[in-house]
Amino acid sequence: MAANKAINPWTWQDALAFSQGVETRGATRVLHLAGQASVDGDGNVLHAGDMAAQLDRAFDNLETVLSQAGFALTDIVRLNYYVTDVNAFSAAGATIGARLAAVPVKPSGCLLGVSSLFHPDAMVEIEATAMA
Repeated sequence: MAANKAINPWTWQDALAFSQGVETRGATRVLHLAGQASVDGDGNVLHAGDMAAQLDRAFDNLETVLSQAGFALTDIVRLNYYVTDVNAFSAAGATIGARLAAVPVKPSGCLLGVSSLFHPDAMVEIEATAMA
């Protein structure tokens, strides 16, 4: 069974639900997830203009892909966020915190502000790596 250990020389990242690095030992499987967005099963964008709702749905889709592959949110070691509105993302931070609260080690990752995503109504895509 894989063991993840947070590497955090500072504490400021704790309030933002991420780690500066995550060391994984004993992993036998790696899953690289494509960017997950706020879409339904047919790829239609949901919750136009609502960053918190889009983040919540993107996490739902992330967990669906993880589950299909036999992984869980606790296996995520890296999360990258691509957003069209960094301020809206920051304001919706509680949505992310609530979803990651049960994860014993906060994933590493980054936040990138982009001018657009795959659809004009898409505000966020979440890319992830899981190890088990």
